[in-house]
Formats: sequence, C-alpha cells, structure tokens
Amino acid sequence: MGLCGQQLRGARLRNGRLSLLTGRRQTSPEKQVCGRSSSPAAGLLTSTHDHSSRKAPDMATSAAQRSARRVGWGQRLSRWDIRLSPYLYVSPFFILFAIFGAFPLLFNIVVALHDWHRRAGMGDFVGLDNFTWVLRQPLFWRSLENTFSIFLWGAVPQLILALVIAAILDQNLHAKTFWRMSVLIPFVVMPVATSMIFGQVFSQFGLLVPNLQDIGVWTHVSSPFFQDRLLSHMAIGAMVVFRWTGYNALILLAAMQAVPRELYEAATVDGASRARQFVSVTIPSIRPTMIFVILTMTIGGLQIFDEARMFDGGGTGGGRGGADNQWTTVVLYLYNLGFGDWQDRLGQAAAVGWIFAAVIATFSLVNFLLTRSVSSSKTKTTRVSKAQRNAVISAARAAAAEAERQASEAGVASIVGRASKSSEISEQGANR
Repeated sequence: MGLCGQQLRGARLRNGRLSLLTGRRQTSPEKQVCGRSSSPAAGLLTSTHDHSSRKAPDMATSAAQRSARRVGWGQRLSRWDIRLSPYLYVSPFFILFAIFGAFPLLFNIVVALHDWHRRAGMGDFVGLDNFTWVLRQPLFWRSLENTFSIFLWGAVPQLILALVIAAILDQNLHAKTFWRMSVLIPFVVMPVATSMIFGQVFSQFGLLVPNLQDIGVWTHVSSPFFQDRLLSHMAIGAMVVFRWTGYNALILLAAMQAVPRELYEAATVDGASRARQFVSVTIPSIRPTMIFVILTMTIGGLQIFDEARMFDGGGTGGGRGGADNQWTTVVLYLYNLGFGDWQDRLGQAAAVGWIFAAVIATFSLVNFLLTRSVSSSKTKTTRVSKAQRNAVISAARAAAAEAERQASEAGVASIVGRASKSSEISEQGANR
C-alpha cells in the first residue's frame, strides 16, 4: 500500500468519527486525499472503503449506547454491600460500647462536678469540691490501704500457684483435658457463692476457727477473721486466690506450650534438672505472658467488691466492711457512699470513682515499667568494645596457629617414627 492508501485510511477514520458526532455525511475521502480516480482498481478500492466507512459509525454508535447504559439497582446494592458490610459487622460493639460504656463514663464526669443526690437529683455545680471532700475523709484512705493489702495477699500467692499448676499441667499427664477443665471450676462459681462459703469457713462456728481454738490458737477472740484487720485481709485474699488461680494457670499453660521443646532437650543434654529448666528456660520464655497476667491481676484485684461485701453475709448490718471498717475496700466505700442506706452522695461517689481510676492507672503503669525493667535487665547482653573484640579474635587465632603447629609437629614425628621403624625392619631382614 502506497502513501495515498495510508492517507486514505486515516481520512476515512476521521470522517467516520465526524459523522458520528455531527450526523452529517462527510466528503468522500478519495476526493480529499487522492482525488478522483477512473481506474477500476481505484473504483474497487473506493467501494471497499465506503463500505468500511459505513460500518465504523455503526460500531461507534453501539459502543456509545453500551457506555451510556445505566447501572442497575442490583449492581448498586452489591457495591454498597461491599463498601458498608465491614462497618456493619463491627458496629454492634461500638453501639453497645457507646450506650453502656462511653455515655456512663461521660455522664459520671457531670455527676462528679455537681451536688447530686439519689432522691433530689442534680443540684448546684460545685466544681472540684466533691474531690476535695473525698480526699479529706479518713475512711477513704483507710479503704485504700485495705484494698492494697487485700490485693497483695491475693495476687502474690495466686501468681506463684498459677505458675506451679501450669508447669504441672504442661507435663505428660493422663487425662489432660480433665485436669485442665478441673482448674476452671472455681472460676465458674459465682463470686457471691464463693464469698458466702468462705465466710462460713472463717466464721465463729465454721470449719476452721473451732479447730484452731481446740489446739489453743486464738482463744481470746470469738471470730478472729472478722475482728482482726490483717486476718480478714488474708481470708478475702484466699477467696481471690481460690477463684482466679485456675484461670491464670490456663493462660500461662498456653504460653508454656508455645515454648520450643528443643530448648528443654538441649537443657537436658547439658544436665539441667527440672527445676533448673523451669527457672532458666520456662520463665524467660513466657515473660510477656506473665506481664499480661500481672497487669490483669492488678486491675482486677484493686477493683475487688463482691468478696468484701459478702464476707460477713451482706445482710442486715452487714456488707459494710466490718464493724470498724476492717476490710472496707475503695469500691465498697464508693457503693456505701452513693447507694448505701446511710449515705446519699452520688456526686462524692462519682469523685471516688475517678480518683480511684487515676490510682489504678498509675499503679498499673508503675507495675508494668518495673516488670519490663526487671525482664530486660535479666536478658540484657553485655556490650563488648572493639578493642576487646580484637583481642579475643587475636587470641583465638594464636590458639588456632599453636594447635596447627602442634599437629604438624606430631605428624612429622609420627612419619619419622614410621620411617625409622621400617628401616630397622629392613636391616633385620638383611642381616637374616
């Protein structure tokens, strides 16, 4: 095809597009490009290109109609489903949290800043007066001391027992599933039932006190666990240990099962005992899980309420933390302050909640930093200077050279010995 044919094809394509846009028939491309031709070949070429030029506008028109077709309602709904369905799936959590979490939290700020009573409703705006009133109350500080004391009596034994139980369950025991489910039975029991059972055990006519008095212990008091402050903290701490040890043991057990067994095999080859493996292999490997367990124990242990309220039965005259507030916790003090029969101070109770929330956050942060610093100090590697590294490399090279020299000398001596021995044998043969 010559230059004229190429120009003719381009002109026809342009004419087809213009015809589609304007609706008018354009001038023949042969006249525009190559002029009139009277040859039969030119006529055949012209007719062929006219036929193709008539097809081009039809194809372009059908393409434009297809592009202008509207998107159906089903396709739009499918697009909306793809875009919105992930948000709809997670929306129930955020809706429930906004109703039962965020709104009460924000509303509690409003209550803490007003003189709010349960019967009279919202009173005057008092600002930070409720906070200052709470901080001046000796009972608040006494309840704070009780809370930390009960927390220590419940958290420390709980962590130790959870580690021991998890280590035992990590061994090759018969009926593993049964024992792992058995440690969760105390966690399934309701806190109120646990408190009432332990209250009967530690009461004056319970299982423990009469037997101890028979052997001459605590004979001067009728109910030592309800009259002595420290003993009441120990008793409530025992409830916490009974209820939460199995739960934390299973969490630690899951972490122990993720420890590579090659580490224990290497420790066994090195001659390490089971106790040594537990201290040197298991504890460092589950340290992140232990930090998580300690943080959850801290937050949950400081919010103790059910055990303290139901320790003495919680009936008429009970549920106040003892006659002298021996085991009144902060949450129990908040409940008695805002909802008890002898108080009606919702504003002050809300202030107690915010103060105690700040205390828990601070204590949890300090606990986390201490735990992380202790774990990082145990695993911290000693840095070696460049001079020390070069000295160690030089000493290693010198030792390798000396070993090679001794080996070469030993090889030469063995070769000389073999040669001398063979010469002796040959001389003896010649003499014979």
